[in-house]
Amino acid sequence: LMATGYLFDNSAVLITAFCCGGSQEDLVQGIGRISKTSVKLRSNFLRQGQLRTFKMATAYYNRAPRNEESIYNLIPREEVKPSKPARFVEGKPGILKNQGYTSKFNDTVKTELKKDKAPAKTMGPAKVDVSPPKQFLKKHQKEPQLPAKKDFHYPDEDKRRPSVPKKEDKPLMGLQTNKNFITTNAVENIMSVPKKPVAKYVDTPKGATFDLDPSGLNPKYTQKKDYGRTPEYLTRRKEDIKRAQEEYDAYVKEHFRRGAMKTLTEAERQMMLDGLKKNWEELHHQYQGLSVVTDTAPKKARKERMEAEMKQLERDIEAIEKHKIIYVANN
Repeated sequence: LMATGYLFDNSAVLITAFCCGGSQEDLVQGIGRISKTSVKLRSNFLRQGQLRTFKMATAYYNRAPRNEESIYNLIPREEVKPSKPARFVEGKPGILKNQGYTSKFNDTVKTELKKDKAPAKTMGPAKVDVSPPKQFLKKHQKEPQLPAKKDFHYPDEDKRRPSVPKKEDKPLMGLQTNKNFITTNAVENIMSVPKKPVAKYVDTPKGATFDLDPSGLNPKYTQKKDYGRTPEYLTRRKEDIKRAQEEYDAYVKEHFRRGAMKTLTEAERQMMLDGLKKNWEELHHQYQGLSVVTDTAPKKARKERMEAEMKQLERDIEAIEKHKIIYVANN
């Protein structure tokens, strides 16, 4: 049984046709065209006991439309992009922009991204000299090359005795000499100078002997020709110091002549030294009278101040006692 219904918006006329020979799919498609808002049609299906068929028709009617083939789909259409909502610009009230969100740190991020970048910074130079195709890299080409082989020779090879002749070597035959070895040996012994025996000493009960020179028992150092004399480098150093002192004295005299400096007399120097010592004694007497317990800040500060003044006086006294001649500038 196939039912086909048409529901118009301006009228409530329902036309229902029944015919025989229709399939179940045709039934579902026909019922799907009926609006689900039709209470009358729904009640009609309920009376006939076909509620399941009505639900299937309603689901088919409300399905998503299919992409049917059409010649109109070949016409090119302009793609319309949805415009972004307007937004307020920070710091500029009343101004709108049709753009997305833009951070205020946009320029800073771009600057920081490009700051430490440079061309060929980590990947080497952009262009390098390329070897010709015929000079391709070969096996073991970049390995360190050993020097060429050389024949080994012992350092004392020229001083060695000749090797023993082999049994296959033939000796030189027919060599004769007229030298009188007896007379030659007698003359050499008569003309030779006898060797001086090496000085040795014995320090064990069994008679073990040792050389005397490296032992230190022989007064060898005191027998030198320059023993007790001033070394030459000390003499040269004394001459350099004397020459430097003469140059300094000449410089000081020149400044005296110009009136740039004056020398303290011995009386003035001694008077200055006595005054510094007297000040130190007075300060030391006051220091001895301080309280043993420094429980307050003023006591501690006074003690530290007096100790610093005493140390400064001691340094001044030491400097004046060390230098006998003191120069004072006029300005």
